[in-house]
Amino acid sequence: MCVARRRGIVCALLAAAFYALNAPAAKLLLGCVEPTMLAALLYLGCGAGMAALGAARRNRPQEGLTRRELPYVVAMVALDVAAPIALMLGLSLSDSASVSLLNNFEIVATSLIALAVFGERVSKRLWMGIGLVTASSAMLSLQCEGGLTLNVGALFVLAACVCWGFENNCTRVLSGKDPLKIVVIKGIFSGLGSLLVALTVGERFPGAKDVLMALLLGFAAYGLSIFFYIHAQRRLGAARTSAYYAVAPFIGVLLSWAIFREPPAAWFLAALAVMAAGIYAVTTDVQ
Repeated sequence: MCVARRRGIVCALLAAAFYALNAPAAKLLLGCVEPTMLAALLYLGCGAGMAALGAARRNRPQEGLTRRELPYVVAMVALDVAAPIALMLGLSLSDSASVSLLNNFEIVATSLIALAVFGERVSKRLWMGIGLVTASSAMLSLQCEGGLTLNVGALFVLAACVCWGFENNCTRVLSGKDPLKIVVIKGIFSGLGSLLVALTVGERFPGAKDVLMALLLGFAAYGLSIFFYIHAQRRLGAARTSAYYAVAPFIGVLLSWAIFREPPAAWFLAALAVMAAGIYAVTTDVQ
């Protein structure tokens, strides 16, 4: 395996580890912060934190954004307004372990969009993995208690994953540019967009302590995660970066069990097994 690919894998795994903090920590904050406001604070923390990090270190000059990339930047920001709001709404209506696991549907969305738009190769094994991840996501979208019913929270999470699937491929086009600048743009402008939505629907600012916690979570779970994700995309491409990034939901599930101490239901464990098989198929496809 070449050095560039190894570095890409390390970056993808670091991105996954930081993002795994998102669902369980955000679930705790949702007790004090309303969903759309939390989405705004997370992204503002991402943008502000990465801007401060960039100011504190010396970077080698990298190619800046041009007018040609403007449509992708606008699409990236718009999708990053919609996705975290949908995720926080889903998290407010469902348990964090299920939300963590459902995040793997982002692989399906990213891979299929990468195939349709950019012509990235999707092998038979990758198709198998996509099918299993989709099946597990469908299982998690249903509730078995008191009869089979639709889990509305899961649908919000799946909508977020579709938005991020499109957004990942927009970011792919920009991956040759300065990663730090891209993350700052994503964080600040998407955060301001979400804040406008939050204020429009009547949500209020939380207390100073909760604001600080949300900003710090956003810096780690979104800022550092996105930064390493973009570095990984440079070396691996969108579909394969998503494959390695798929360990994030499983870390999130473990963190959720440790924090909330909720015993998993049999239906969840069955979905977890199907999801694990799908992720194995996807990650072993990477060459």
